[in-house]
Amino acid sequence: MKTYKFKGILQNHGWEENVFVTVNDLGIIQKISEDNSADFESVNGFAIPGFQNAHSHAFQYAMAGIAERHENAEVADDFWTWREAMYQLALTMSPDDIEHVATMLYAEMVRHGYTHVAEFHYLHHDKAGNPYSNLAEHGERLVAAAKSAGIKITLVPMFYQKGGFGTEPQPRQRRFISPSPDAYFKLLEASKRVTGLYSGASLAFGIHSLRAVQQEDIVSTMHEGPKDLPFHIHISEQLKEIEDAKTFLKSRPVEWLLNNTNVNTNFHLVHATHLVETEVNGIAAAGAHVVLCPSTEGNLGDGIFPLRDFQKKGGKWSIGTDSHVGLNPLEELRILDYGQRLISHQRNTFIDSAEPDSGAFGYRHALLAGRKAMGNKNEVYFKEGEPFDAVVYDATAPLLASSSISNILSAIIYSGDVTMTLGTVVNGEWIVKNNEHKLRERITGNFISCIKGLNIR
Repeated sequence: MKTYKFKGILQNHGWEENVFVTVNDLGIIQKISEDNSADFESVNGFAIPGFQNAHSHAFQYAMAGIAERHENAEVADDFWTWREAMYQLALTMSPDDIEHVATMLYAEMVRHGYTHVAEFHYLHHDKAGNPYSNLAEHGERLVAAAKSAGIKITLVPMFYQKGGFGTEPQPRQRRFISPSPDAYFKLLEASKRVTGLYSGASLAFGIHSLRAVQQEDIVSTMHEGPKDLPFHIHISEQLKEIEDAKTFLKSRPVEWLLNNTNVNTNFHLVHATHLVETEVNGIAAAGAHVVLCPSTEGNLGDGIFPLRDFQKKGGKWSIGTDSHVGLNPLEELRILDYGQRLISHQRNTFIDSAEPDSGAFGYRHALLAGRKAMGNKNEVYFKEGEPFDAVVYDATAPLLASSSISNILSAIIYSGDVTMTLGTVVNGEWIVKNNEHKLRERITGNFISCIKGLNIR
């Protein structure tokens, strides 16, 4: 047993002050109380449940920040030109490379306060495009990376079949391709096996995008696929994607999904940037979730999701870091909120009648919908019988030390950064303390050697 005393812990109803949290050897909360007779570690900090990163492409971290040079100003640079650079990166990486890059990324996620990541995984095969003897070779490396970094992972192997609407895959996509639903389900079964290698791993499933799988196979995969797992899909991210869908599918992407599949509370629609009113209404009415990745969506010029309209309909959303140009969950929430303020010319876009505090409102959505993206249906912030996963903010940080308890959360969300944290706890254990990961030297050394060997930066 181990007991911590915090200056405050955040629960659904607000802050509880001077609270003891006792965990067992597995990191499961045994008791949350204001009284304690055992030895304890006193933590002069405010603990909130760890952030949920609901959308990650780990291998893309290797190119974070290096796709910003545009030598020819006469040539438009957009998502589609960026995608070509990403394809080139995907062709260079070995299983060892993927593991080293993912371990570094996941360690940085934990340092920033994430305790669980949904890995939207589609880099499946060897450099020639052939399946490994272990169909889930790369999935196993991602699970191993999460275990080393001390983060929980929901592995989401993606069905990726086509090169675009009605087109065959191009050679640069060869590592992604499962030619049929049967091949994909074999990959999914192999992925299930590798998640069993780490107690912090779980499984979800999904389709990369409507353009990446032919229509009848989308329908059959949804019909035959698991009904108890979260389902993830990229959708309506780019205007060109929507126009192509209207030509090929005779409808908009979300419109097609609503009309041809059983969209429900297990669905997590990534980006969904460009929607019309009927699509906003349809997603919200189905109880489906949207996964928003503001730093990547801004970096790629995707657009701004109609969040205010979605929230008015009761829509639920989470956050992710996608291509990992940004890894700070506080930044993701701020960009998301400020984008709405910029297009509405109003403040406090993160509130409703039940929650007048912007920080509390945004945090609640990101946490609870994020947990559901992982397959975790627990809606209690900290609960006896559940793992103790938390990011802890320094009570002596000037803005926090000078704030009333009612302003602490919004002070963190709107003014905080990683330097304000005391550390991150996963399963009751400090994985990051004083802004340093416990395995920083080894993980960083492996990552730098790997990137230098790839010669891509």
